[in-house]
Amino acid sequence: MEAGKGRAKDLTQGPIASTLLLFAIPTLASNILQSLNGSINAIWVGRFLGAQALAATANANIIMFLMFSVVFGFGMASTVMIAQAVGRGDLDAARRAFGSAVGFCTMLGVVVATAGWIGAPVLLRLLATPAEAFAMALTYLRVIFIAMPASLLSVMMMMGLRGTGDARTPLIFMFVSVGVDLVLNPVLILGLGPIPAMGIGGSAAATAAAGFISLVGIILYTYARDLPLRLRGKEMAYLRPALAQMRVLFGKGLPMGLQMIVMSASGLVMIGLVNREGILVTAAYGAAQQIWTYLQMPAMAMGAAVSAMAAQNVGAGRWDRISRITGYGMGYLLLITGSMVAVILLFHAPLLSLFLGTNKAAVAAAWHMQLLVSWSFVLFGCTMILFGVMRANGVVVKPLLILIFTLFAVRLGFYHLGYPHLGADALWLSFPVGSATSFLLAALVYWKGGWRKAKLLVPVNEEECRESIQAESEPAGRIVPAG
Repeated sequence: MEAGKGRAKDLTQGPIASTLLLFAIPTLASNILQSLNGSINAIWVGRFLGAQALAATANANIIMFLMFSVVFGFGMASTVMIAQAVGRGDLDAARRAFGSAVGFCTMLGVVVATAGWIGAPVLLRLLATPAEAFAMALTYLRVIFIAMPASLLSVMMMMGLRGTGDARTPLIFMFVSVGVDLVLNPVLILGLGPIPAMGIGGSAAATAAAGFISLVGIILYTYARDLPLRLRGKEMAYLRPALAQMRVLFGKGLPMGLQMIVMSASGLVMIGLVNREGILVTAAYGAAQQIWTYLQMPAMAMGAAVSAMAAQNVGAGRWDRISRITGYGMGYLLLITGSMVAVILLFHAPLLSLFLGTNKAAVAAAWHMQLLVSWSFVLFGCTMILFGVMRANGVVVKPLLILIFTLFAVRLGFYHLGYPHLGADALWLSFPVGSATSFLLAALVYWKGGWRKAKLLVPVNEEECRESIQAESEPAGRIVPAG
């Protein structure tokens, strides 16, 4: 089945290796674009408005990350629901799941925008935002909250499209969003041409405009290309969230969102421990983290691709392909992340100098961290592949518990036990120790096989599905075998 003109891309037939790779690459490109966009926007703000403005955006972005973590969980849950429906040939069920997710996300976005505007001062005080950055952070945060419904809907729609096997459309509109944001940031911050200078509010307004333009674009494109998830006529009623779908969104989505929050919380704890080692180590760690961000991307992209592909095959009852999807996912992950680690270690001096300049002591400290930590992202990526496959069948609580145990009990436990003997190296070695533990636990759960018996909570009403398919008069509205 081909994407576009009402047909979903069939991920249940044909060669697994090439299909998975071509599906994962656009997702990886989208992740890289997002990170580059954030880095470049930080440069605009830091260069044009100074350190206080950069601190303001950093504080506001923590709140934004927490909100998007929850929506990411709901988005992944809807992706699995949509992919399973597409896999079993039930396009109407896919549209029902998508409609419920979009309708719920719209209501959530409006509530969050309203509550966020009102409660922004309280949120910033809870974060202990420095007084000199408070006013700018408040302005930035409130503008971002206004754009929250559009931003959340864009994320939800992109993730839903990936469930139909379409990774190309989300990439197109990620380019649109990033392009608009990058162009408007300096224009609105500085007030170029007839546009008045807006300062920190201009940076937020640029991000908001990018979100709205991207959302309008993706909606228009969906209908112009008659993509599988377009809703028409009576299908518009699917935008009213149905109880069955909402049970899945909450039951599966919240644990997946919590996974992101747990990883973020662990990172904050690590930063607190690193800060105890002094300014030199903190600076070196900051540079190393910038590089590690990119090392995580193949894991997240391949995990998402494997999850969507496996979900379609679960829906189609093609369990014979699941193990091979897992194997190819791990193979690609090892190849891509392993190559990135090799390049980073080989060219560590110029890469670290981008962030640390000519500070040889800080570069040496960051290089030491890279040697001890970088390779562990291969294990992290393999864990994300296993989590992605299990998520494809609705198993989300066990991965969450594994993450909580390894990120807090194992890593922090190793640090406290090892610090008297290893010093700061206990911090860096806690990364591979935690990654190895999480991989072993994930592999144990995967190979034990109990996750294969899990079911999504939405029951399939066979009679309703049959009537819907028979009533569909447009051939383009059905899922049909390719070739």
